[in-house]
Amino acid sequence: MLYVVGTPIGHLADITLRGLEVLKSVDGIICEDTRETLKLLRHYGVVKPLYSFFREKEKRKLPFLMNLLKEGKNLALVCDRGTPGISDPAYLLVREALNTGIQVSPVPGPSSLTAALSVSGLPADKISFFGFLPRKAARKKKILKSLKDQEETLVFFESVHRIGETLQLIAEIFGTREITICRELTKKFEEIRTGQAGESPGWFPQSRQKGEFVIIIRGAEKNKTGKAKKGDISW
Repeated sequence: MLYVVGTPIGHLADITLRGLEVLKSVDGIICEDTRETLKLLRHYGVVKPLYSFFREKEKRKLPFLMNLLKEGKNLALVCDRGTPGISDPAYLLVREALNTGIQVSPVPGPSSLTAALSVSGLPADKISFFGFLPRKAARKKKILKSLKDQEETLVFFESVHRIGETLQLIAEIFGTREITICRELTKKFEEIRTGQAGESPGWFPQSRQKGEFVIIIRGAEKNKTGKAKKGDISW
């Protein structure tokens, strides 16, 4: 059995009771960064073998992990924070397990995506999630411009190293559009800002450009025919 376990995005008390039970019962835990996962396990007194499975090394690690599952091991798959498979390589292992006939079971838990949407004050009945935007400014700008006329709410992740540049581009492209930005959700310095996209570059001065960010932008209004405008998103 492969359990896909959601873990806290910040506050360690956000682990579910079932999540803890699974982590205590399995034969081993597959994680991105063993140091990050150890913080959670030590907090709750869980001692288990850890197997790293992170981006750029996932294909090399896949055969070893699959062999453990084929041998009859019960394993839990976690990521550094939140729910595995959301902007991380977890889906590769899940897909391989399913294709091999190994049972996969979700153990729901925290996700910065749903946590941010829940406090955004923006419609979440139709969303488009794009994970992390490209590193290069030119490509990032092209993608943002292509999404300007999309009707659904847009959601992005962004890192501390690129948040300033990204907000400048968003301000330029989306102007008066409503936006919510969440920083360090569930942590000590949690910050949630809402307003117009054009104002957002001033919300996080250099001293507060720390942690992880979720950016949520309200979708475009329908045009006069009642149909949503369509942008070219074939990047």
